[in-house]
Amino acid sequence: MGNNGSSGPPRRPSGSSSSSSRKKSGGVSRRALLIGGGAVAAAGTAAVLARDTVKRLWWQVPGVEKPRKPGELDYPGATWVPASEANWRRADRPDDFPVDRVIIHVTQGSFASAVKVFQDPAHQAATHYIVGQDGRVVQMIRELDVAYQAGNRSYNERAVGIEHEGFVDRPKDLTKEMYAASARLTASICARHGIPVDREHIIGHVEVPGTDHTDPGPHWDWDRYMELVRRAATAPATASPSASPSASAKG
Repeated sequence: MGNNGSSGPPRRPSGSSSSSSRKKSGGVSRRALLIGGGAVAAAGTAAVLARDTVKRLWWQVPGVEKPRKPGELDYPGATWVPASEANWRRADRPDDFPVDRVIIHVTQGSFASAVKVFQDPAHQAATHYIVGQDGRVVQMIRELDVAYQAGNRSYNERAVGIEHEGFVDRPKDLTKEMYAASARLTASICARHGIPVDREHIIGHVEVPGTDHTDPGPHWDWDRYMELVRRAATAPATASPSASPSASAKG
């Protein structure tokens, strides 16, 4: 094909040297150099972009896993009991997804039953934490990972979820020990991720767009809870009791 894209042979002035003679002499045309140089530059740019992507997502490359310590806690007052890997997604928050919400749930069951279903791969849902009526806290998913908790992908990716032992239609299940322990946990999460302590960023499962859930229910005292979270957020720092990663979560 000719240089102008036509199908016939190119015309050239009489006496000019042919391109075939240049090829035979081993010369390289300026056009070839320009095209070749452009290809090299493009390949170099693509390589840089690919390298940057791999650098950011290197733990997702097959056979490579981001270092994690078994039983490592984000909240020192919790006990580590891992959820099934079918109920959450590996991530690197907040680098890949900014965390700007805490979602409050109620289990509609006992503490032990919530732990059990979160360890069941068929359940396909879990939260990062469970708080018991006696104030104990279990962490089941790392905060850097995405829990399948809200029925809304965007909210799953941006939120840390906390389950609370009890039933939404039983006010007596919402104990003062549970409120206090949960408020300290939420204040700690907000401090770690720079989440404002307000009702726009600390929400109930019922407030997630598209959900069909009603928890934490009409008996959840939001005014009381938010006041406790604000107090915990402004309280002087004290040493938090560390929980053993192997501690039991029996109900």
